[in-house]
Amino acid sequence: MTEARPFISPDNAERPFFVGLDLGATNIKVGVVDNAGQPLSWLSVPTEVERGGEDAAKRMGKAVLQAIGEAGLAPSDVRAVGLGSPGTMDIPAGKLVRPVNLTGWDDFPIRDRVAHHCGLPVAFANDAGAAAYGEYWVGSGREFRSMVLFTLGTGVGCGIIVRGQSIDGEHSHGAECGHIVLNDSDEAPLCGCGQRGHLESYSSATGVVRRTQEALASGTRSSLNERLRQGEELTPLMMAEEAEKGDELSLEIILEAARYLGIGSVNLMHTIDPDGVLIGGAMTFGGHQSPLGRQFLEAVRAEVRRRAFDLLAENTVIDFASLGGDAGYIGAAGIARAQFAGFPPSRE
Repeated sequence: MTEARPFISPDNAERPFFVGLDLGATNIKVGVVDNAGQPLSWLSVPTEVERGGEDAAKRMGKAVLQAIGEAGLAPSDVRAVGLGSPGTMDIPAGKLVRPVNLTGWDDFPIRDRVAHHCGLPVAFANDAGAAAYGEYWVGSGREFRSMVLFTLGTGVGCGIIVRGQSIDGEHSHGAECGHIVLNDSDEAPLCGCGQRGHLESYSSATGVVRRTQEALASGTRSSLNERLRQGEELTPLMMAEEAEKGDELSLEIILEAARYLGIGSVNLMHTIDPDGVLIGGAMTFGGHQSPLGRQFLEAVRAEVRRRAFDLLAENTVIDFASLGGDAGYIGAAGIARAQFAGFPPSRE
């Protein structure tokens, strides 16, 4: 099923063309982009994890060919495909290792199997790294030479791009910055990985909800209680709605998540000295279009100013990402563009 997007036609596009795949635990996004990162088509198919990696690879191959057709192109018009995937992986080998959200896909050679089913060469990347590359190539980071992208959702994903290169590390676990340690106490909040005190335990949707539940259980007054009594599920969206109505608990925890994100940002600023730190994902509280989103961003910036070297705080852009859900497939296509066509983004 396609989604209405501002596509360009092949006649107005810049050749060559690339396809990006953004693999998620629920859905797989597939998009065709031109050499300038402009989309020509987009579609989504269900992941259906329980059917296994080979079945998914086959359907990804089919979706790649479908997206190419919907763009008005032939497979021969496409230079390469990029695939961004979650989970632990061996990027040089093109395989998943033990992906937590893709049960039963352990040690699956996903890159080569997708290439087999679509008949095109495939570049493989971490999904957060691919999203960061998308923002770096054509999004909010397009003027940067180096940048960090935090994606706030169920967890905290992170991608780091330096001079056109995704920082993947020697064991394909680079930029796992949702798991930097911010609190070494035995009472620190539990992260989804099983450890305590990680950035993800404070600044992810899971962490925000868990901390709110704990506060409510301790008797803290909140307008959230009425909605929960009516059978609604506690979510960051509900908290955002109540915060905008004046609920103190919701606002406190949302801004606490921003404060810890600011601390995490400072750690990375003092490590790699990037041009910018961008914030994306599902939990941005409306971004620039929302008063709460702007308040969240200012809380991150305030923490950065409070803790970073003055020169870094002055020279590092802290802002929202701009590609939204398109960042993953656009970035994956961009990585394929760099790997197979030799076109890294120029910042000279």
